[in-house]
Amino acid sequence: MKKVERMLVVDDEASIRDTLSEYFTAVGYEVVAAEDGVDALRKFIPRRFDCLITDIVMPGVDGIELLKQIRFLDNDIVCLVITGFPGIGSAISAMKEGACDYLTKPFHMEDIRLKVEKALIVRKNEMQLRKVKSLMLTMIILIPVLISLGIIFGIFWKGM
Repeated sequence: MKKVERMLVVDDEASIRDTLSEYFTAVGYEVVAAEDGVDALRKFIPRRFDCLITDIVMPGVDGIELLKQIRFLDNDIVCLVITGFPGIGSAISAMKEGACDYLTKPFHMEDIRLKVEKALIVRKNEMQLRKVKSLMLTMIILIPVLISLGIIFGIFWKGM
């Protein structure tokens, strides 16, 4: 059974927030919507969301600050930034804070879905790679210990 990815969609424009929420729900995601950065931080629970899609320009906590705070709480979450006011500065800031992509409004729903899916695949592969590296490190440490114990037991056994 495939795991259903959970997504947090944040935009102060209700029409965009609702469109994204409805679309991603229709294609199989579990979506929680937030109307601004403060609302998103209230609803955010680390390790419970796989993806964050946030607008940049919002009252209170803007998208860049939201991204910074959420990535601090959960460094594994996939983050995409959308904006109606594109600029090189905001794109650089978003990427520095850990956004995997930066999209300008208006966008095509299929494009954003493909970007989310690609980012989630990359995230899954990175997490699996970390597990393999951890296992390899354990084996590198454990093998000499087991060999040493085998030698010690062999000497002890022969002495009996």
